Amino acid sequence: MGSLGASQEKELNVLVTGFGPFKEAYPVNPSWEIAALLPDYLPADRVKDAAALHNRQTTARNSIPPVRILKLPGAVRTSYEYTRDLVPRLWDGDVGGREVDFAVHIGMAGPQLVYSVERRGHRDGYGAKDVDGKLLEDEKRHAEQGENWIWHGVPGELLSDFDVDDVHRRWVQRSPKNLDLRVSEDAGHYLCDFIYFSSLAHLWKQQRAKKVVFLHVPLHSDAESLKRGVELVLTLIRSIVESELEREKEAVPE
Repeated sequence: MGSLGASQEKELNVLVTGFGPFKEAYPVNPSWEIAALLPDYLPADRVKDAAALHNRQTTARNSIPPVRILKLPGAVRTSYEYTRDLVPRLWDGDVGGREVDFAVHIGMAGPQLVYSVERRGHRDGYGAKDVDGKLLEDEKRHAEQGENWIWHGVPGELLSDFDVDDVHRRWVQRSPKNLDLRVSEDAGHYLCDFIYFSSLAHLWKQQRAKKVVFLHVPLHSDAESLKRGVELVLTLIRSIVESELEREKEAVPE
């Protein structure tokens, strides 16, 4: 991703993805429903607590560039094969004619009212079948393909290059106080973890900044839950942009 502060006219393009239905138990996946409801652009800052904003001691809030939110035509299929094929095309091609500056993958977790930003993705340990009833079987694939295996030489864990703790702090500050917003170290070793690691690994192999994060949302898909999810994704995106702006500012020599 280029310099966020380089030009106030340059748009930032953030890709947001969500998963489709998972078997009969979850015919509606809130991660995609939330992604689909997002506006085309990050709205103006709507945080009401001006004192809290002032106390954050950041100058980025009123000077972020326009942020375009890119969405796929549909949900990501909860399939290992589909996801592995999709992710490189998202980063190497374009989405709607635009290059992706950073990405937020969204996935469904359990019934608890918890929203988790995942810090790391995992290469190994995918033992559950996907929506097509297929196993990943990467250990077998690696043994057969050797150096030609897609993740040969890639570390077993990769972390987002965002300052996740700083993003989380900003996100919590901007969100209702009654919500449980966490940083998680385990994305679950299933399709959520898989799409996250796929993005991290693809960028790592290309020696590009790993400007991607994963958000787990509760499984509820009623109107109130989806509205809450949309607001939390928007505040997360703003928190990421502000955090990155602040890091760039601090990196500039006096």
